[in-house]
Amino acid sequence: MTSSLKADIVIIGAGSGGLSVAAGAAQLGLKTVLFERGEMGGDCLNYGCVPSKALIAAAGRAHDVQRGAALGVTAGPASVDFAQVMAHVHATIAAIAPVDSQSRFEGLGVTVIREHARFLDSRTVGSESVSVRARKIVVAAGSRAAIPPIPGLAATPHLTNESIFELTELPSRLIVLGGGPIGAELGQAFRRLGSEVVIIEAGEPLGREDRDVAQVVIEQLRAEGVEVLAGAEAIEVAAGPTVTVRIGASTQEVSGSHLLVAVGRKPSLEGLDLERAGIDFDRDGVKTDRSLRTRNRRVYAIGDIAGRGQFTHLAGAHAGLVVRRAVFGLPVNADTLQVPRVTYCDPEIASLGLGETEARKAHGDDLRVETFSFSENDRALAEGDTRGFGKLITTAKGKVLGVTLVGRHAGDHIHLWALAMSSGLKLSSLTGMIAPYPTRGEINKRLAGQWYTPALFSDRTRKVVSFLKWLT
Repeated sequence: MTSSLKADIVIIGAGSGGLSVAAGAAQLGLKTVLFERGEMGGDCLNYGCVPSKALIAAAGRAHDVQRGAALGVTAGPASVDFAQVMAHVHATIAAIAPVDSQSRFEGLGVTVIREHARFLDSRTVGSESVSVRARKIVVAAGSRAAIPPIPGLAATPHLTNESIFELTELPSRLIVLGGGPIGAELGQAFRRLGSEVVIIEAGEPLGREDRDVAQVVIEQLRAEGVEVLAGAEAIEVAAGPTVTVRIGASTQEVSGSHLLVAVGRKPSLEGLDLERAGIDFDRDGVKTDRSLRTRNRRVYAIGDIAGRGQFTHLAGAHAGLVVRRAVFGLPVNADTLQVPRVTYCDPEIASLGLGETEARKAHGDDLRVETFSFSENDRALAEGDTRGFGKLITTAKGKVLGVTLVGRHAGDHIHLWALAMSSGLKLSSLTGMIAPYPTRGEINKRLAGQWYTPALFSDRTRKVVSFLKWLT
């Protein structure tokens, strides 16, 4: 027997996007029902952003102990208590969890149903115990780790981001399938904690980034002892006393104690019965228009499942747009969002807009590319860490197409460009600000200022100055 409810809005999925919609709708006085079959907080809190950054922080501390000699500080080898590292990871999750908890949302007036939800018809969502007829429905079911169809993999014990944080012992030798952000981040972290690490990537490691950007991180990984195999396609996996991965035509074999599969993520479409609601989808996710509405005009899709990017902060932005559109009827356009992304290796890669390779494909030679090295940044010099650079890509007339920073804490310094690009600010707005000295963030003003250097110090300007000196 199932009970029947009516609601103003139903949300499927209690990750970042779903929770934001639920909180906003409930506080606006709408009858709100939230379905979640797994953990409140979704992937980011339980298996992604939060635990991975806690692990990376612990690994960073271990690494810092060993690299102080250049600054005149020496210490013995770092001692890693892996059980305590994992205790820190889970304590971090626990500290944040109350913000996303069922009790908090019920306190806001949300009806929370901890069961798998599926569409029953175009405006009804049901679970094992309840069916809910709603005026609006938001699909925020997220994504999960993609498992490639490599022979032998299904029969071989392996880890994903959803299981690796449950380890109780440090892997002696970790094989990572996939050299994207997740593979690179976790590979470096486990190496710093004491594991031997091999990253196997069928294409280019960190392939979404420009090669000069990715190379800074890849060189650091290799310098720390991570074995990075590029252009290495895994064609077979076998279990035994150790895990063995066979690579391509070379018949090279890589063995290890543990295998982490980090080849990307896929939208969680299974079991939603989207067809019953007349919702179009493909392997990339639910198809939506620029207002995030599906072909069924009552239904919206946000976050990873919407196929527009797999970032927690993007899901949160989608939530804001859907509340504006579905609740207030205001026009919104998800296609115009400026979405930064960060790869949390050391050094970090922070990007916004187009990379140089993408920009040249889209705009040809009608580009200006400015770079500024952290070797010329006084704070970086003082810290003894000048790895990386900033890259600004504009049209010939100065419209910003993209920015990439690669360096220590780069993710903390991309915010200014996110504001500039989302607000349509001119480069002159950045050159006119006063940046505190000495900070790594000065690199942003230097990039913007460097764009004006050819015109400012041109022969024409010098002639104008030569004339003006007699008038002033």
